Amino acid sequence: MGVIETLALGMGGAWASGINLYGTVVVLGMMDNFGLITLPPDLQILTSWWVLCFAVLFYLIEFIADKIPFVDSVWDAIHTFIRIPAGALLAAGAMSGLDAGMGEDVQTVITLLIGGTVAAGSHFTKAGSRAAINTSPEPVTNTIASVTEDVAVFGALYTVAFHPVVFFVLFAMFVLLLIWLVPKIWRFIGDVFGNARHPSAACSQARAHQSAPTMNQTGKIDLSGAGHNAQLPPHDPK
Repeated sequence: MGVIETLALGMGGAWASGINLYGTVVVLGMMDNFGLITLPPDLQILTSWWVLCFAVLFYLIEFIADKIPFVDSVWDAIHTFIRIPAGALLAAGAMSGLDAGMGEDVQTVITLLIGGTVAAGSHFTKAGSRAAINTSPEPVTNTIASVTEDVAVFGALYTVAFHPVVFFVLFAMFVLLLIWLVPKIWRFIGDVFGNARHPSAACSQARAHQSAPTMNQTGKIDLSGAGHNAQLPPHDPK
């Protein structure tokens, strides 16, 4: 592999593992076994049929769990401690065959940090968006999101293997989206669960807003709390 291909494999593997680790292992291992790519020596473990069998098994479990509201968020929470370290190891393994001239140990530590950061970015983007989606009880959105994520992972790994420059363009777009979207997602989640933890406070705020002084049609301030709902009794000409 050349430098561009190696960098794409490291960053692409880390990014994809943050979303779907088991699918990433299956795709990379199978592509090497069928001669489509040649993985670096430190990633040859992914070509083991034992590893691939376990990866397929866990992929099928995740395929189901990822489409069930709230179960997907529990699954994501557990895999915070699995996807991020795995993404770091994939990046370090991909870069093991590349000599950057900074020493093997230093290069390994740097690639572990970068790979873990990339995996964390994609993982928390997925986990945050799923938590936001779960505020709606219907399961259709979860299924659409899950299928979209799988397609994105497989598409990214395809570009890593055959069009690495295209991958870097898409990766740059993801980074920009990450900077813009993630704060909004987590702010929304904080607002939702904040109101859920303190319903009395939210109710008090709503009542205070309803009972705030309003201006009636005569230009006078209405302090009755009735606001625009207040009506005059009908006039009796008698």
